[in-house]
Amino acid sequence: MTEIKTDHELRMARPRMAAGALFFNDQGHVLLVRPSYKPGWEVPGGYVEEGESPLAACRREVQEELGVSAAIGSLLVVDWAPSEAEGDKVLYIFDGGVLPPDEVGAIKLASDELLAAEFHPAGTLDELLIPRLARRVKQAITARGQAHPRYLEHGELPRM
Repeated sequence: MTEIKTDHELRMARPRMAAGALFFNDQGHVLLVRPSYKPGWEVPGGYVEEGESPLAACRREVQEELGVSAAIGSLLVVDWAPSEAEGDKVLYIFDGGVLPPDEVGAIKLASDELLAAEFHPAGTLDELLIPRLARRVKQAITARGQAHPRYLEHGELPRM
């Protein structure tokens, strides 16, 4: 028997979700990773799998990409980022905190996914990241300093 969907069910959003972590060194620089499968830099993280929470996905992705089981802290931002090409997305960034030198030294990149992992000053984010990701990361840095998560749309605070 074929299930018939109501108009309400047909209109409900089914966004893709992704989660990442912001890590810092003792100089306040942000850890960025360079994927092998696309140009530019990203924050460590990836897509949430079915039945997985965004926090669990963040922890799994950090372990897979960097080979470390770093403590993941509080939520910094949630960003609604619709895309005509990819559909609606809800993106989470969590606080990875300051990575001590021994954990930085223990990073082992997933060679099939990443070409590099480097710390960069926050002032260079606009040069290294696509615009909406740069906006999101800068908002996450601000939220971390204020100890208060932020809701974003396209990487920006919406007008309230």
